[in-house]
Amino acid sequence: MSTMNISIPTPMKDWVKTQIDTGKYAGSSDYIRDLIRRDQTRQEKVEAMQNAINIGLESGIPQDFDLESFKKRMINSFNEA
Repeated sequence: MSTMNISIPTPMKDWVKTQIDTGKYAGSSDYIRDLIRRDQTRQEKVEAMQNAINIGLESGIPQDFDLESFKKRMINSFNEA
């Protein structure tokens, strides 16, 4: 593992200590690792959402949606399986 030294304001240090005191984290490194993992997960979700938006934008002009036709296609598809 690598070591990283950071500087944070006292109120933030106190917050981290409070989180550790709850017993959820073994120490400040454990808390910071959890924050980084959560940020990585959030970033992956943002990227996936942006990719979905881009695909939608690139898919062309929207077409009217016929709910009844859709239901029939789904029922037929299900019955064929």
